Amino acid sequence: MPQEKNYHMTMDQFRKYGREMVDWIADYYEKVENFPVMSQVQPGQVRAMLPKDPPEKGEEFGEIMKDLNRVILPGITHWQSPNFFAFFPANTSAPSILGELLSSGLGVQGMIWATSPSCTELETHVMDWMAGLLGLPEKFKSGGTGGGVIEDTASSACLCAILAARERATGYESNRIGCTGKLTAYISSQTHSSIEKGVKIAGIGLENLRVIAVDGNYAMDPAALEERIIKDKKDGLVPFFACASIGTTSSNAMDPVEEIGKICARHGIWLHVDAAMSGTAAICPEHRHINSGIDLADSYSFNPHKWMFTNFDCNCFYVADREPLIKALSILPEYLRNKATESGAVIDYRDWQIALGRRFRSLKLWFVIRHYGAEGLRHHVRRHIELAVAFAEWVRESADFELAAPAPLNLVCFRHRNGDDFNEELMNRLNRSGKIYLTHTKLGGAVTLRLCIGQTSTEMRHVEQAWKLIQETAAELANEKGK
Repeated sequence: MPQEKNYHMTMDQFRKYGREMVDWIADYYEKVENFPVMSQVQPGQVRAMLPKDPPEKGEEFGEIMKDLNRVILPGITHWQSPNFFAFFPANTSAPSILGELLSSGLGVQGMIWATSPSCTELETHVMDWMAGLLGLPEKFKSGGTGGGVIEDTASSACLCAILAARERATGYESNRIGCTGKLTAYISSQTHSSIEKGVKIAGIGLENLRVIAVDGNYAMDPAALEERIIKDKKDGLVPFFACASIGTTSSNAMDPVEEIGKICARHGIWLHVDAAMSGTAAICPEHRHINSGIDLADSYSFNPHKWMFTNFDCNCFYVADREPLIKALSILPEYLRNKATESGAVIDYRDWQIALGRRFRSLKLWFVIRHYGAEGLRHHVRRHIELAVAFAEWVRESADFELAAPAPLNLVCFRHRNGDDFNEELMNRLNRSGKIYLTHTKLGGAVTLRLCIGQTSTEMRHVEQAWKLIQETAAELANEKGK
């Protein structure tokens, strides 16, 4: 019989192409700051360059690489550019990329301890490391009633917290009989939209989501929070969940977690603290004040994939008591039953998240922590904050621009004094230039530009160039408009 054709890539080919791919990535990082930061392609342009049908016969790897450069690269917005100042960063690093490569190579499905003990136990250990690095309360470590898990995103962490809070508030009945429609949740007008989405998914209903006013610095007003909680209780409703932000998305505002936590404790409300990007700053002892009041929280999360040189996706989610979370999410079909799980001696992280399947995410975080050490991580976080402080000072000294909010860490919110239309056009021109990328928000009803410093390779020269470009572009625009 003729030998059956093998369509797999051989290991010799894998070695060859793997080296080529690593070289391509290294070359990319060496020249990334020369690319237009925001992709300049038009809608549909990338798809128009792709064939209508998939190939019948496999193609040579070299042909795939040609199309990577010809088709894909022009449609990339370069999040790893040192001139990327938009949104919040999604930075990465060489050790993180290598950890991700290893995770992909091992191909582990870590849904339960038995499917790969190292996947579970490394995650538990690294999460305890992270709790120590951030100065989190002991109750969030695995040695007590709580512990940590790596979720994909803060959105998933928020949803898990809402579900655990829902179950606790209903005596673990809402999974069985559904929500009563009486549960109420509390956020500020600046809280991330993931809470709103989570409330919808969890069946709480948007009519039961309370949006609390903020103060002059865009932080939640504790007095307004308690006033609304008391009203809802008088109306026969059941306040069950509140979210406080350590660094809101719009302006990096810091909610008064301690005051909010005391209110939640008085009323038996689950307090979740969302520290998405800013939580990384607590690695530095001098910035650990942002964690004030966290000992009152029932859950906490932050994203190493934003500002800790760990590639997306990697969210660290902690609970003070893991029982409500596991009761909310646990399900045990026959095909997952095993002696280790039944012994109660192991953690099955499938019970700590929405999905059953899980990737070996802790590898890349382990690689990052071991490569940089606490010292290296602190050095780079401090440097980013120093650069933001310098930029904020330049804005403060400018006659044409003004700060729109305090800049406690690495996000600077500012605007030109010529008004909303001017600021929108200024941002659009800056982004079309390809030299930098900014995004905007609205603070106090006014269009506000956001410059966030957190990319791995951003240096002082990039921030200086950005400020110079912003000033020059604003001057050109003002001349055109006669302002």
